[in-house]
Amino acid sequence: MHILRTDSANTDFQNLVKSLDATLAEHNGEDDGFFAQFNTIDTIKNCLVAYIDGIPAACGAFKPFSEDSVEIKRMFTHPEFRKKGLGSTIVKELAGWAAELNFKKAILETSRDLKSAISVYEKNGFYKISNYGQYVGIEQSVCYEKVL
Repeated sequence: MHILRTDSANTDFQNLVKSLDATLAEHNGEDDGFFAQFNTIDTIKNCLVAYIDGIPAACGAFKPFSEDSVEIKRMFTHPEFRKKGLGSTIVKELAGWAAELNFKKAILETSRDLKSAISVYEKNGFYKISNYGQYVGIEQSVCYEKVL
């Protein structure tokens, strides 16, 4: 496996995100428009792509949320590569990269129904917090935090 630190201009990252967006559109149904507005990738500077035998297999990103925190975004593992620990690898690498840049914590939002995603976050030290920002009052959302 090879992990590339890149930005949102990377074509492999963009293609994985297109697959993620299609998956989320199906999952979110009529609520997809609400969530999609917070998931643009126009100018994300901190993105990862994990390659297995040269094939883009998983991705993730973070962007500054406050002076001392980042928000983890765009976590996705291609279905062919699931159940191999790539989600954990990506989230650990993102947390490490954010810490290198002197951020103190990472936050994220996911769907309460995405049990496999929640499992990845919880086993990697994220703990549930009150919904933040645009997710306050959104029943489908659960938010997590990790001190870096």
